[in-house]
Amino acid sequence: MKDLTATLRLQFHRGFTLDDATALVDYFAELGISHIYASPLLTARPGSMHGYDVIDPTRINPELGGEPALQRLVEALRAKGMGLILDIVSNHMAVGGAGNAWWLDVLEWGRRSPYAQFFDIEWNSPDPLLEGQLLVPFLGSDYGEALQQGTVKLCLDIDNGALYAEHYEHRFPITPPSYGEVLRAADHPQLRTLAQHFDALKTEPAPYQTARLLRADLAEQLQDASTRQALEQALNSYDSTTADGFRRLHGLLERQHYRLASWRTAGDDINWRRFFDINELGGLRVERPVVFEETHAKIFELIGEGLVDGLRIDHVDGLADPRGYCRRLRRRVDRLNAGRPAEALQDHVPIYVEKILAGGERLHDDWGVDGTTGYEFMNQVSLLQHDPAGEQPLCALWGETSGRTTDFMEEARQARQLVLTGPLAGDFETVAQALLQVARGDVMTRDITLGAIRRALLELIIHFPVYRTYIAAPGRREADEPFFQQALEGAKTTLSEADWPLLEHLQRWLGGESLRQLPRALRKIRRYACTRFQQLTSPAAAKAVEDTACYRSGILLSRNDVGFDPQHFSAPLQAFHDECLQRAEHFPLNLLTTATHDHKRGEDTRARIAVLSERAEWFADKVRRWRDMAADKVEQQPDGPAPLPADELMLFQVLLGSWPLDLDGEDATGMQQYCERILRWQEKALREAKLRTTWTDPNSDYEGACRRYVEHLLTGAEGAGLRGEIGAAAAELAPAGALNGLAQSLLRMTTPGVPDLYQGAEFWDFSLVDPDNRRPVDFAARRSSLTQAATPDQLLQSWHDGRIKQLVISRTLQARRRFARLFREGRYLPLSVSGAHSEHLLAFARELDGQWLVVLVPRLAAGLLGDSKQPRIPAQRWGDTRVALPEALDGSEFERLFDGTTVTSQQASLEAARVLDGLSVAVLYTSISATGESQQ
Repeated sequence: MKDLTATLRLQFHRGFTLDDATALVDYFAELGISHIYASPLLTARPGSMHGYDVIDPTRINPELGGEPALQRLVEALRAKGMGLILDIVSNHMAVGGAGNAWWLDVLEWGRRSPYAQFFDIEWNSPDPLLEGQLLVPFLGSDYGEALQQGTVKLCLDIDNGALYAEHYEHRFPITPPSYGEVLRAADHPQLRTLAQHFDALKTEPAPYQTARLLRADLAEQLQDASTRQALEQALNSYDSTTADGFRRLHGLLERQHYRLASWRTAGDDINWRRFFDINELGGLRVERPVVFEETHAKIFELIGEGLVDGLRIDHVDGLADPRGYCRRLRRRVDRLNAGRPAEALQDHVPIYVEKILAGGERLHDDWGVDGTTGYEFMNQVSLLQHDPAGEQPLCALWGETSGRTTDFMEEARQARQLVLTGPLAGDFETVAQALLQVARGDVMTRDITLGAIRRALLELIIHFPVYRTYIAAPGRREADEPFFQQALEGAKTTLSEADWPLLEHLQRWLGGESLRQLPRALRKIRRYACTRFQQLTSPAAAKAVEDTACYRSGILLSRNDVGFDPQHFSAPLQAFHDECLQRAEHFPLNLLTTATHDHKRGEDTRARIAVLSERAEWFADKVRRWRDMAADKVEQQPDGPAPLPADELMLFQVLLGSWPLDLDGEDATGMQQYCERILRWQEKALREAKLRTTWTDPNSDYEGACRRYVEHLLTGAEGAGLRGEIGAAAAELAPAGALNGLAQSLLRMTTPGVPDLYQGAEFWDFSLVDPDNRRPVDFAARRSSLTQAATPDQLLQSWHDGRIKQLVISRTLQARRRFARLFREGRYLPLSVSGAHSEHLLAFARELDGQWLVVLVPRLAAGLLGDSKQPRIPAQRWGDTRVALPEALDGSEFERLFDGTTVTSQQASLEAARVLDGLSVAVLYTSISATGESQQ
C-alpha cells in the first residue's frame, strides 16, 4: 500500500452506499487521494444519515451494503494502492427505539443484565424513585398523561414469547419475573402453569438462562390459536385509558428495572451519561476491558483482515480516560498490524482523535496517536485570513445593531450557565453529589454543604477555558494546570469571598493532589468525582460555545466555527508559521481540514465572509441601508421585533457568504431552492441561540416572522430591489473570497500534516451547517471535469464552475504522492517577504535531501484584487514584493506546479510579480545537488 498522503472524507448512508463509493475509486485516485476516510460503518439506527447512532457494533451496516460491499470497496482501493480510514464511536451507542439489543437487555434485567456494565449508569440514586432503576426519558408527555392517553401499550412478541411496553417507536421490555401476573390474567390452564414458573424467577439465583427457556416455551404455546387469543385478550385489561387498565399497567411498569418518564425530565433527573444532552445516545464505559473488547471486536477483525488501515476516534473527550484508551488501542492495533496479510501490511496504522484544542492547548504527546482531525488547523487558517483592522468597526456594528456584548467569552459564560442549569443539570448534580461525598469523607470538610458545592462548581465550570483536563493517579497533568488555575481565578470574580476557600478544596479534590496518597476508602469516590467532572466540562463547553454562543454572537460569522476561538479575531503571519513548526515537530501526520461534516459554514462560505474583515466600513453601510429597506417587514411582537436586529445582521452575513456564484435574483426556481436552504439554516440558528425560540420549546410566532422576512428578501416581489443589492454585493466579494478559498486549500495540502478533503469540496463549497453540508455531491460533474485538458488561464475565465479549485487540489495532491517523503519528513522553513505588500504574502519552503518545494499564498488580498472579476491579482500590483530564499537556492530554476513553466531565482530571492503572474497561488519545486547545482 502507498503512503498516507491525503484523505477524502465520505459520509455514508443509505443514499450513498459503499458500492457508490467503489464506483468512484478511480476518480479519487486520479484526484490524488491516498485514503478514503469513512464515516462510521457499523450498524446504526435505520435511516441514519451520519452513522454515529450505532445500535449494533458487531456488524457492518446492511443499509450501506454490509461487509460484502466493504470488501468490494477495499478491493477497488487496493487495486489503486489506496487505503481506508474508519471513523469509530467509542463513547456512546444509540438507545431508545427498538434496535439496540444490549440496551433492551439492560431495560429487561437491570443490574442483572450482562450489558449493565456496558453503559455508564448510576444505579444508586439519591432519588428513592430511581433506586436500582434506570430513568427512561422517552415519553412524549408526562408519564401519567401518557398512560391516560393510551400511548403506552402492553404488547406481545409472539415469535419470541416476549412481553413489552411500547410508546411510538420505543420498546420497553417487561422483565420475565413479572410475566406471571399477565399470564394469569389470561385465565388459561397452560398459561397459569407457565406463570408459576415465571414467578419462580424472582427467587432464582441465576434467572437469565432459565427465562430464555421459559420464553421459548411461551412462544411454542402461542402457536396455538386459542392460547394466543386468551393472552391477547388479557393484554386488553392493561388498556390504560380505562381506570382499571391504568392501575394494572402502572403497577406492572412500577415493577420494572426502569422508570418511564417524559423526555423533559432528562435534564434534571437523568441517572446515566448521555452524549451531550441527547437522550437517544447513551454513554459507554469503554474503560472496562470487557466493554472495550466487545465494542471493538468487529473493528479489530477488520484491521486484522487488512480491510481497515487507520482509525479516527469520535469525541475522545467523552471517555473516562482518553489517554488510557488511546494507549490500549495503539497496542492492540500495532499487534494486529503485524499479523495482517502481506498485501495489507503497513509500517504504521494511524490513529486520530476528534479533539477541540483551545488557545494555547496542545494535544498530549503520550497518547500514542498521530494527531487530531484538524479543527485547530481550520482555525489557524481562518485567523490568517482576517484583517485586524476590521475588528473594531465590526464590533461597533454588532454592538449598535444587536445591543449585545462584543465580548464572546461573556456570551460563552452565560451560555455555560444556561446549559449547566438546564439540559445538563442532571449531569451537574451528579458531580456535585460526588463532591459532597468527598467532603463528607474528611472530618475537616464535612461541614461543607451541597449548596456551597453547587455554587462553586458552577462558577468553576463556567470559567473553564478548555474542554477538559486529564487527571491521572498522580493528579492533574502539568500542561493542564494553567487552565485550571485560570478557571479558579475566573470563578473568584463572580463568587463571594466567603466561597473562595471552597474553590481551594475543589482545586485539591479535582486533581490537585495525587490519588495515590489518599486512603484506599477515599480513593474510589475521589476518582469517580474527577472522572464525572471531566466528562461534564467537555459537553458543557461544546453545548455552550459551539451550539449556543456561536449563534448568539455575530461580529463576523467566519470566526464562529467548530474548534475556533471567536474571542480572537485574527493572527499575524508569524503565528501561522509557529503553529506549522510546532506541528512538524510533534504531530507531522496530523490531519489538516478546512471543511467537515460538523462545520457551521462551508470552507468557501467562510472564506468569503472573511473578506468582510477587509471591507468593514463598506459592510456596515450596506447593513444599515438593507435594514432600512426591509424595515416594514420586521414584525412587532409583544416580546420585541421579529426578527431581532442581531438575527438580521447574521442573516446578511450568511447571504453574502453563501450566495451561489451564478444565482440570478430574477431566477425564480433558483431563488426558491436557495431560500429553502437559508430557511433551514435560519431555523437551526434561531433555536441554537436559545433566545427567542428553542428546540425544546419552539416559538412559532417568532420563527414564522423570521421565515416571512427571509421569503420577502429572497422570493417576494417587493424584495426584488433589496435582493438585487445583496446579490451584487456578494458578487463583489466573490473574487476575494474565492482567492481565500484557493489559498486555504493550498495551505492545507502543503504545510506539515496530512490534508483531508471533505466530500465534494474540490469544487466551491458554499454550504451551511448540517444538514446543508451533507447534501448529495455531483461526483459525475467532478469526474468529468478532471479529465478535461484545460490551462489555469482557461479555468480562470470560467472560475465560477469550481474547476480552477479542482485543478489546484488535484495537481497538489498528485505532487504529494510524487514527493511523499518530502511532505512527510521534510522540514518547514518560513520564508521572509519584503516589499510594499509583504504583509499580504505568506511564503514557506519544504526541504528534504536537497529536494525543495516553495509555496506562495496571498492573504488579505481584497485591496490588491481591486475591481478584478477573477480571483487573480494582476501581477504588477505586487510591485517590489520579494520572497527571500536560502542561499543554497540562489540561481535555482524552479518548475511551477500549476502550469509547468519555469522561473529562476535571482539574488537568492523570487519576485512575487514573476511567480504570481498566472495564478495568484504558487507551488514551485526544484532539486539541487550536493554542489548546489539545480536539477530538474
